[in-house]
Amino acid sequence: MPKTMAAQDWAMLLGLALLFGSAFFFVTLALASVGPLTVALARVGLGGLILGGVAALRRRPAPRDPRIWGALLVMGALNNAIPFALISWSQTHIQSGLAAILNATTPIFAVLAAHAARQERLTLRRLAGVILGFAGVAALIGPAALIGLDPTNFAEVAVLLAAASYAGAGIWGRRLAALPVEVAAAGMLAGGTLLLLPFAVLLEHPWRFHPSSQSLGALGALAACGTAAAYLLYFRLLRRVGPTNLLLVTFLLPVVALALGAVFLAERLQGRELAGLLLILGGLAAIDGRLLRMVRATSPAAGGTSGSLRGCRRS
Repeated sequence: MPKTMAAQDWAMLLGLALLFGSAFFFVTLALASVGPLTVALARVGLGGLILGGVAALRRRPAPRDPRIWGALLVMGALNNAIPFALISWSQTHIQSGLAAILNATTPIFAVLAAHAARQERLTLRRLAGVILGFAGVAALIGPAALIGLDPTNFAEVAVLLAAASYAGAGIWGRRLAALPVEVAAAGMLAGGTLLLLPFAVLLEHPWRFHPSSQSLGALGALAACGTAAAYLLYFRLLRRVGPTNLLLVTFLLPVVALALGAVFLAERLQGRELAGLLLILGGLAAIDGRLLRMVRATSPAAGGTSGSLRGCRRS
């Protein structure tokens, strides 16, 4: 059963949704005059510097074991370099809101990854959630993809690959649980920076860009808010409320991204995108199980059973 959340926990959860959800908006602004690999590189590089400074201020020592740095490098690839690069590239072809909706499939891939790693059993309820989620993905991509793939379809697949990479990071990251939050986050971002640097330099030649003030501001906000602050809040919430409650942020994140896209970027949802969003959220609800438990608890049958049991105890 999930832990009970206090008002402060709910406020932190909403704050985390705002931080993660705004990242898609800031990526779109940054891409106006900067390439996608450079955007991803700036995000992890600047975010890593901020978190490294936080770790130094809190006097958290850096790991000395090379095996830990190897694990952080893998974590940086799975949780930062690969998904950030894929999502940034995808947003050169699709809207930020659609990218956020597709990114919400991360818990669906996480369920499959945990089952494959023999960490969690794939129950019938979770399997139903996975099926609903992939039905939502099919609705989003549309039947036209069966005829021929275009850049939009490739971009949608790229976000799904990013979500799968995030899921793999969730499995891998459990071996870093003993590290202080600031050290683990800064270390994986440093690993992501090392991995992205040669690709950004060789493929995009960042020194040739002439970023606008808007793009520079977006990169700063993306690194400080959507990355450094978001990770600190994420890990703090994880320890306070547990992974089950933290899954709730996945429901809120697309809403934040869609709202920002609609208000500031004039993005609009199509009918199939709305249908896909509802199916994916339905799949997440099935995986989470909280809504189903609430329905059972308030159903007449449950009430009657509860009343009869109370009567037995009183007699």
